[in-house]
Amino acid sequence: MHIAEGVLSPAVLATGYVLTAAGTALGLKKLDYDRLMTVAILAAVFFVGSLIHVPIGLTSAHLILNGLLGVLLGWAAFPAILVALALQALLFQFGGLIVLGVNTFTMAFSGVMAGYVYCGLSRVWPSPTGQKVAAFCGGALGVMGAGLLTAVALAFSEEGFATAARLLFLAHLPVMIAEGLITMITVGFIARVRPEMLRLTAA
Repeated sequence: MHIAEGVLSPAVLATGYVLTAAGTALGLKKLDYDRLMTVAILAAVFFVGSLIHVPIGLTSAHLILNGLLGVLLGWAAFPAILVALALQALLFQFGGLIVLGVNTFTMAFSGVMAGYVYCGLSRVWPSPTGQKVAAFCGGALGVMGAGLLTAVALAFSEEGFATAARLLFLAHLPVMIAEGLITMITVGFIARVRPEMLRLTAA
């Protein structure tokens, strides 16, 4: 769901950098030193996962995994996603440095919100089944949020991009289901072997 260079208006680009800077600062402030390794590993997972593109009609989609990062890292998803996207732009020319702020915010903020949804549903439904449902919703909503924010960024840049924005969102509907399942399976495994990771995120 990378937005390419030369597409967005200067106002949208500037807003993206400001919001990403604020989110990254908050993420670093909340980041516990003991979790640096976890953040680094999940940043690498995000980096690799979003490199694999699957053709869907006239466009293509790829795993984003921002919902998973939001569920496991909370606000620390911001620096993790920022580093991964910067490396993708530098090494593979995916996205770009000019649009790095917008791309980071659309993926990281929606991931953080997915984390809040997961925590809220887990408290309302405190059971293994409830946790699975919460994790699925977190993974799926992370993709949905990123798609909506990307569509908004495109729509605010040029009216002609409104159709492209809608197509981009529709193309990622299957990805929502896939990421919901991936997040549900991953969180279920972590709940069995390292439940303290989920408690730290909720805190």
